[in-house]
Amino acid sequence: MSDAQQFRLPDVGEGLTEAEVVSWRVQPGDTVAVNDVVVEIETAKSLVELPCPFAGTVTELLVPEGTTVAVGTPLIEVSSGAAAEVDPARAPDDEAPPGDQATATPPESGAVEPGLIGGAAPGGRTSVLVGYGPRTTEAKRRPRKASAVPPAPAAAAAQQSVQSAFSTAADKPPETAVDDADPEAAAADEVRARQPSTAAAPVRSRALAKPPVRKLAKDLGIDLAAVAPTGDGGIVTRADVEAVAAGGPAAPVSPGTGAETRIGEETRVSVKGVRKRTAEAMVSSAFTAPHVTEWVTVDVSRTMRLVRRLRQNRDFRDAKVSPLLIVAKAVCLAVRRTPEMNASWDEAAQEIVLKRDVNLGIAAATPRGLLVPNVRRADQMGLRELADALSELTATARDGRTQPAAMSGGTFTITNVGVFGIDAGTPILNPGETGILCIGAISRRPWVVGDEVRPRWVTTLAVSFDHRVVDGQQGSRFLSDVAAILHDPASALAL
Repeated sequence: MSDAQQFRLPDVGEGLTEAEVVSWRVQPGDTVAVNDVVVEIETAKSLVELPCPFAGTVTELLVPEGTTVAVGTPLIEVSSGAAAEVDPARAPDDEAPPGDQATATPPESGAVEPGLIGGAAPGGRTSVLVGYGPRTTEAKRRPRKASAVPPAPAAAAAQQSVQSAFSTAADKPPETAVDDADPEAAAADEVRARQPSTAAAPVRSRALAKPPVRKLAKDLGIDLAAVAPTGDGGIVTRADVEAVAAGGPAAPVSPGTGAETRIGEETRVSVKGVRKRTAEAMVSSAFTAPHVTEWVTVDVSRTMRLVRRLRQNRDFRDAKVSPLLIVAKAVCLAVRRTPEMNASWDEAAQEIVLKRDVNLGIAAATPRGLLVPNVRRADQMGLRELADALSELTATARDGRTQPAAMSGGTFTITNVGVFGIDAGTPILNPGETGILCIGAISRRPWVVGDEVRPRWVTTLAVSFDHRVVDGQQGSRFLSDVAAILHDPASALAL
């Protein structure tokens, strides 16, 4: 008789106490080895892939996709015995004959090496997250029967488009003329209705579709679960999605089974994950820190020429150079003269905490909501190093793989509304920070140069700051320094 082990939702850090099960990578009957990723979860900050800390055969998925559970909740049951059996009531319909099933060979020793999943980690903890050790094997799925019957439309109606909102195989967004290093906003935040958390609840299937089709459905705002599949094996095709987008028939969606619940003339969208965390943080910031916002409109034609020259420089040819890079560098330099902009307010101690390093946050609109990952010690980086860091930050945010650690410890934030063609805005402080700079659209406008009116590249900058920490004189000096560098990058030598 085999021993069954339960893998519980681990503490992924950053003070998070719950997470949502986004998608299962295994099904009952699959064999897994130590370090095989078995489930993808969404916390209030990011998507995280969880590997299994032990090897064996999956006997039961204890939490359905779309369910939010607390840390410590059992997620999956794995039988480590060689003669593990799967309950027929939970076995998938497409089970292959025993001879066709793939098996995973358990480790020769029961002990797990330190640093690997399930092994010892610094501080006496157990390694449970991706990145603690090398992934040595992959989960093996049993082959489908050729005679598999496509799911009926009624079954598709009960599915959720959880995975489609977080697909990482989507094409890269087109670059913009203003800022090709800043992530573009996705079409709309994909959120899902919360399912009751029941350990014995049946595991529901999800819509089958290839990554490009999921990307198309997400961009068009279509729930894949509401699309009747016509492809082989019940796969949703591009034609199916386009037909629904054109007003064609779709599988009926029952209230409460999708991201949106339609009641009469109203549509109610559940709020959780990143969207919920963002709402809470913004309310806390807006009603805790007394905000002051100042504006300045500046001629940045010289910055645009510098960007063009850097793109042609051999040292920057394989780097992404944009106005955002120059703005980031300008902020790091301006903070030297106004360190209060790189600080925080300690309410309990009634003290101003000046930060030594500039951990520069870049606000990014993603399909999951607003994220603010930061570049650690940005003030200590050279221009090329900073360009690489911004590029990596952007790519990770676009893929939806920004980890919680990358969004903590920020000291100052830059938000770029110019990529949407917006001239300016009044940004709200990221909680725990003192300043945030908003960059408006950089566009050609008539500008007085000497005694003549000429077309110039012009933008509007807006800085919001916590008036408990920063006085008007300090905030004005900071904004003036940033504007001066963007107007004439050579002035940075004087700071």
